[in-house]
Amino acid sequence: MPRKIPLRQYVQLLSGYLRPQWKSITALTALLLFTIALQLINPQIIRYFIDTAQSEAQPRALLYAAILFIGVSLVHQGITVWATYISENVGWVATNKLRGDVAAHCLRLDMSFHKSHTSGTLIERVDGDINALANFFSSFVITLMANLLLVFGILALLFIEGWQIGLGMLFFVVAAIWSIQYIRKYASPYWGKMRQMSAEFYGFLGEHLEGTEDTRANGATGFVMHRFYELLRKWLPIRVRAFFGFATMWITTIIVFAIGNAVAFAICAYLWNKGAMTIGTVYMIFYYTELMAKPIERIRTQIEDLQKADASIVRIQELLATKSAIPEGTGAALPHGPLSVRFDRVTFGYEDTATTLGGIDFELGKSRSLGVLGRTGSGKTTLARLLLRFYDPRAGGIYLGGVDIRNPYVRDVRQRVGMVTQQIEIFQGTVRDNLTFFDDTIADDRIVGVLEELGLGGWYRSLPNGLDEMLESSGGGLSAGEAQLLAFARVFLSDPGLVILDEASSRLDPVTEQKIEAAVSKLLHNRTCIIIAHRLATIQRVDDILVLEQGRIVEHGDRQTLARDSGSRFSRMMATGMEEVLA
Repeated sequence: MPRKIPLRQYVQLLSGYLRPQWKSITALTALLLFTIALQLINPQIIRYFIDTAQSEAQPRALLYAAILFIGVSLVHQGITVWATYISENVGWVATNKLRGDVAAHCLRLDMSFHKSHTSGTLIERVDGDINALANFFSSFVITLMANLLLVFGILALLFIEGWQIGLGMLFFVVAAIWSIQYIRKYASPYWGKMRQMSAEFYGFLGEHLEGTEDTRANGATGFVMHRFYELLRKWLPIRVRAFFGFATMWITTIIVFAIGNAVAFAICAYLWNKGAMTIGTVYMIFYYTELMAKPIERIRTQIEDLQKADASIVRIQELLATKSAIPEGTGAALPHGPLSVRFDRVTFGYEDTATTLGGIDFELGKSRSLGVLGRTGSGKTTLARLLLRFYDPRAGGIYLGGVDIRNPYVRDVRQRVGMVTQQIEIFQGTVRDNLTFFDDTIADDRIVGVLEELGLGGWYRSLPNGLDEMLESSGGGLSAGEAQLLAFARVFLSDPGLVILDEASSRLDPVTEQKIEAAVSKLLHNRTCIIIAHRLATIQRVDDILVLEQGRIVEHGDRQTLARDSGSRFSRMMATGMEEVLA
């Protein structure tokens, strides 16, 4: 059974996202109240028309009644359209704001969270769950209250006409609402299960669509499709049970409405035979009885939507309650210019592994460069991730420019540390947006200047739309070298104090690599740099060398000094060929 949501949580959610739209909410409330009045007036006009026609009154009176009925109906329809527009607008504004808050929260969470949740699962949380709240935000409370008021208004008018008909319809309303609420109690859990299953399915789908090339190349298509159908088979009975609950409520309301109509007919026939009411009054009561079915049906729909909203609210609140393993800093400022780096007995391990780094202790002066060497899995990339605060060490401290990396705001750390990796992400957007990450304060002249410096001037001039040229997602249409050079351009534009190159040239052919040598030298000028590499050529410019083995420093020192020392590991790498040593 899903967790029961306290009323105050509904109130907090609604007030938080609807308060900025209080003018629209007020207008919507006024329009709905006006429509209630119009719906209560029309049956009175019909009664007058029928009774007047029977009394053989002047046709003029009937004409006025008909015109008034048509006028009220047209006004009611116009106001309904207006109210629907406002309601939908309120819902979209509120859900888009919530969607933005949830997406921003996900982006603030640490890497361990994102490794344990697929992109498809998060998309379903951010989009699917929040879409289920559209009606909850747009009109749930107002529409529910308006329909209850309409029911009370109809009951009051029926009691005025006769206590027998009023009492009969009151019993009908109580039975209808009780039966709907009773069935909802049993149907609600399946909506939560369906939302969870939906997230699992889209998570699986997103993961394997991203890896289509590997799936085909390794002959895993059969397995993927087997898993696909397996999830569908698991999803179907949950979906059937959820919609069976909906169908049960729908059938119940039809039965209750039929009983209500029968009761109304019986009471009206009895009173008419006694001469206690006119034919016009009988028709008016029948009209009110039919009209009462509409608000009760809407109440049923609102409750059904609340079932979906309950499941989504719980899942969204669980996501928003997830705390990042990387606590926000206190706002300490990092110094301008190049940043020194110091690891003070740092120990770290991923959740699913033992210690990855043990007792890492070194210092890199500002404006100096460090080459980090080691076999695959020795902890080289983990060093870089710690410097960007993708993770925090289990023990020890990391200092940038003499400031503990945990004290500045996380965004400030990442603004001052630039990183280029082997895997380059190109987003669907313009060249400008891909280089500036939508920072419109960076002038176009500066962007073009950086592209020229990196040797991308010819490529840029070949673009029909210049910086407004659209790039495809994942870099379709770009060579590996061009994508790598764009990544270098991003770092140039962010102007960091520390640059990390994580085997950044591994995807480049020798010609392209030589092409950016001069540009990289400019990038490293007056900046601290850490280069993680597998090839000797990429660390010829560094000042210091650090060699890792199984997460521990086995050698650290000045590059030239280590190169001259025939007993050093670095010297043996140079003699043997580093590619063979680090294989």
